[in-house]
Amino acid sequence: MSAPEQALAQVLDRVLVTRKEVGERFPLFADPDTGRWTTTGRGSWTGGFWAGLLWLRSRWTGAEDDRVAASAVTRRLAPWASADTVTRGLILWYGTALAAGDADAAALRERAAGACLAAVDPRLGIVPWGAALGGDREQARADGVPGTVQLLAAAGPGGRAAAAAHLHRHLDLCVGGHGGASGALLRPAWRHTGAGWEPCADPPPGWSRGRAWLLLAVADALGRPGEADWRPDGLAGALRRLLTDDGGPLVPPADDALPDGPRDTSAAAITAVALLKLARVPGQEAEGHGERAAAILDRLVADHLSGTGGERPVGMLLDGCYDAERGTAVRHELVWGDFFLALGLAGRCGLVDLDEV
Repeated sequence: MSAPEQALAQVLDRVLVTRKEVGERFPLFADPDTGRWTTTGRGSWTGGFWAGLLWLRSRWTGAEDDRVAASAVTRRLAPWASADTVTRGLILWYGTALAAGDADAAALRERAAGACLAAVDPRLGIVPWGAALGGDREQARADGVPGTVQLLAAAGPGGRAAAAAHLHRHLDLCVGGHGGASGALLRPAWRHTGAGWEPCADPPPGWSRGRAWLLLAVADALGRPGEADWRPDGLAGALRRLLTDDGGPLVPPADDALPDGPRDTSAAAITAVALLKLARVPGQEAEGHGERAAAILDRLVADHLSGTGGERPVGMLLDGCYDAERGTAVRHELVWGDFFLALGLAGRCGLVDLDEV
C-alpha cells in the first residue's frame, strides 16, 4: 500500500469511529486532544461533508453497511434543499456528488439544483447568502460559490447562465478591482445596500478559506469549459490573483493578518483539491499545480494527521481553524478538513475521478 493509500485508509477508518460516536447527529469539529466531536442536529453548512466522507468510505470498502450508512445520512440532508441559504451548494453538492447509483441522492441533487435556480435574485445576479444561517441576507460570500455553481449548471439552460453569473459576480467582487487586483488582499464577503455592494468586515480580507473556496470554484469552472457561459478572461485573471501566494506556506495562517496565529489545515486541504483539479486542465502550469498539490497533501499527512502510538484516535486532521477571530476551535479536527484531505488522497490514489465532484 502506497503512502497516500495508507493515509487515506487512516482517515476513512476514523470515519467509522466517528459514525459510531455521533449516531444520528452530524460531526462539526473534534477536540484535538481527545478526538471527541462537537455535533449538530441538522448538519449546518457542513453536513454534506459528513455525507461525502461516508460515500468515500463506502467506495473504499465496498461494504453494504457503509453504503447504507452513507445513503441514510444523505437523506437527512433533504430539508436543506428548501432552506434559504446559498450554502445548500456546500451541503447538497458535496453530500450527493459521490453517491453514484443512489437514486435518493440523485433525486435530492436534482431538487437542490431547481431550488438554487429558483433562488437566483435577478437584481443581484446571484443566489444570495440567505437568512437560514444568520447575517445579512443579501450578501455575496466566497463560501457561497463552490457547489452552488455546479448545482445551478445542472438546472438546464437557465441554470447554466445563472451558474456563470453567480461565479463571475463573486469573482468580480472578491478578487476583482475592489482591493484584490494585486492579489494581496481579497474581500471574501460583500453585502448589497440600496446604493450597491460594499465589503463586509467579517470574514476578514485575510481569511484563508476565502481564497481556498474561490480557487476551488475557478478550478471547477476551468475543468468544465462547456458547462456554463464562463468568461475565459475573467477566470484566467482570477486564477492569477488567487495563485499569487503559491510559493507561500503549504499550510496557511487562518488569517493573513495574524501570521503567528493559528494555521488552517482545512484551507490547505481545499487548496490541494483545487490544484489537483487545475493539474487536469491542459496548460503549461498543469505539472506545477500537481506538484504543489502533492506537496500540500504530503505535509498534511506528515505533520498534521494523527498516527498510531498516541492517545488520540488515528486519522484526525489536526490544526484546522473554525474561527480565528472568535477563538472557536482553532487547532481542531474539522469535518470539512477531513473530507477534502480524503478527497485529495482519493484523487491521487485513483479511487475517485475528481471531475465527479
